[in-house]
Amino acid sequence: MTKQKNAAALQPAPPLLAVVIACFNYADYVEDAIRSVLEQKCDDCELVVVDDGSTDGSWDVIQRHPVSAYRISNCGQRAACFYGLSRTQAPFVLFLDADDTLAPGSLATMMAKLDEGVAKLQFPLLRTDRNGAIIGEPVPKLAAFRDAGALAQSVLRNGTYVSPPTSGNVFRRDLCAILRDATYDHAVDGVLLFAAPFFGDIVSLSTPLGRYRVHDRNDSGLGRPLDAQILRREIARFVDRMDHLRRVLEPIGKAADLVAVDETQFFLERSIYLAIAEGRRVSPMTLWRLVKKIGAGDNSLTTKGTMAVFLFLMAILPNRHARRGLSYRLDAGKRSMRGLLRALF
Repeated sequence: MTKQKNAAALQPAPPLLAVVIACFNYADYVEDAIRSVLEQKCDDCELVVVDDGSTDGSWDVIQRHPVSAYRISNCGQRAACFYGLSRTQAPFVLFLDADDTLAPGSLATMMAKLDEGVAKLQFPLLRTDRNGAIIGEPVPKLAAFRDAGALAQSVLRNGTYVSPPTSGNVFRRDLCAILRDATYDHAVDGVLLFAAPFFGDIVSLSTPLGRYRVHDRNDSGLGRPLDAQILRREIARFVDRMDHLRRVLEPIGKAADLVAVDETQFFLERSIYLAIAEGRRVSPMTLWRLVKKIGAGDNSLTTKGTMAVFLFLMAILPNRHARRGLSYRLDAGKRSMRGLLRALF
């Protein structure tokens, strides 16, 4: 018995956090992502890199580093991340985009906040250009808190809450099983973000712990000119995600409380953006419904007023000016009223 106890004591503790990097044709960036994890020398973290059928030499770059690496046929980010997750053991996982990086010391900061009651931990990301130079404020601006229910209510009312891009989130492992049924989605950061508040606490940190690289190949379209194709894809993805979320909420009796998709701020706002991108007239009814939704939100009166005025201007201005205004609004850099007026006119 004593020998068994001693043997058990010598067994290394399982890692607390897994970092999964899924890479598709990011040979220019994936080395930075890998090094940002390895250089933290975190014994309580495991790193897995999945090459999702790259054709640009990414696999050669990945193989230069002492990591658990797998090369698979191209299947998209969600499926590649899920494959990587299956090669890990840790109870928490961070899906790090291959063009993003983590800040030094960030893994220790994250792990100090994790326990079995946490469903998701989130933190802001600094925006950089393709060369790594900082180009804007952290996204999104987050307060430090631990939430045990308020964000779930926000999802029921709005379908969303303020959440970072993929690389700014740590998920509890059991929650990730939802990804298996998200076959409609190429990305990994869809339904997972908004189901999380129903499965445990959300821990939010205000300090940026990583960097989000903005370039012309971002799947999100961030930093690109106004693009009708991207907007249509965003709307379709949101509709599918809301349908999936409703199915996820059925077993816990919350599905009937979830807002209708066409009554959410995201759907209404993107519908207006799409009308402008396609050169169509903005529906006054859609604009009115969106302004009412904004008015009922949690933002300050100043923020609500600014948003309402901006949307009204976009609806009444000639299309070429409205397109410029929206492109400026969706740009990744710093924004100001002076900058908006310059963009418009």
